[in-house]
Amino acid sequence: MPTIVEYTNRKPPENLYPWHIVSPPDSGPCCFSAMEEIGAAQREERWEFVYKRCRMCGFTVQMILRRVPDEALIASLRKELELSFRRNPPE
Repeated sequence: MPTIVEYTNRKPPENLYPWHIVSPPDSGPCCFSAMEEIGAAQREERWEFVYKRCRMCGFTVQMILRRVPDEALIASLRKELELSFRRNPPE
C-alpha cells in the first residue's frame, strides 16, 4: 500500500498532509500518549486507514482500520446461496 510518509533522520519532521509527511524512522517514549489522527479515514484498494502522528516528535504511522469487503464477491455469493436453497416448484 503506498504511503505519503518519508522516514528519515536527515530532515526535520514536517506535516504537509495530505501530500507528504516527513517522520523520524523510530518512535519515541512520547508517542504512546501524544499520537493524534491526521485527516479523515482514507481508502486505498481494499483497505481503510488513517495517518497518526505524534504531536511531540512527529513520528507518523499509517494505521489500518479495516479491510473493505469486496461488494461484487458478496453479491455473487448471495446469488449462489439463493440458487442453492431454492426449492423445486411443485409439479
